[in-house]
Amino acid sequence: MNKKDIKILLVDDEPDILEIVGYNLSNEGYQVITAENGFEAVKKAKKELPQLIILDVMMPEMDGIEACERIRKQPELKDVVITFLTARGEDYSQVAGFDAGADDYITKPIKPKVLVSKVKALLRRFKDEVKDTVKVGNLVINRDEYKIILKGNEIVLPRKEFELLSLLASKPGKVFKRDEILDKVWGNEVVVGGRTIDVHIRKLREKIGDKSFKTVKGVGYKFVD
Repeated sequence: MNKKDIKILLVDDEPDILEIVGYNLSNEGYQVITAENGFEAVKKAKKELPQLIILDVMMPEMDGIEACERIRKQPELKDVVITFLTARGEDYSQVAGFDAGADDYITKPIKPKVLVSKVKALLRRFKDEVKDTVKVGNLVINRDEYKIILKGNEIVLPRKEFELLSLLASKPGKVFKRDEILDKVWGNEVVVGGRTIDVHIRKLREKIGDKSFKTVKGVGYKFVD
């Protein structure tokens, strides 16, 4: 995806921020859409389907936290990267932002060049995460359709098994630590223990093949092509 095809929704109630940040991002070649409050942000996000949303926290009509929560509930916006850009740097404010579904939290003031670098890093993360189809050897994972094809045969997996397989197979050979697996597959949904991962790995070995999954003792698991 070229820069000119990437849409960034910039949301802030301060005109100076919209102008300065918007100018620097536009100057990099991105399409920049602006909104002045959370209500307008949700509306424009649904319409424009941006790849990245930069949100202020304190805004009139609807604050950034509520706007983030509402955006995250939209199926068509499930892959959008959201970061807060705010003068509020307190720990509790950052926690609230991440709990609402944000991917990152940037504190003002920040130099325009540093912000642009942050944006590039966030967009790289987006590109890594939105690949709809992963092909590893005889295995094809269609994330968009929740479909697994192994040696030409379709395999139906429960959601968590699918997400675990999708995560491990996204980077064959990489050792995913147990904490990282819990965070990316289970997140804040429920409190689970390390044993849960072991059970799901055992089920995947039965369905996909024992040799495809390697245990790295005391660390985690990796997918072997």
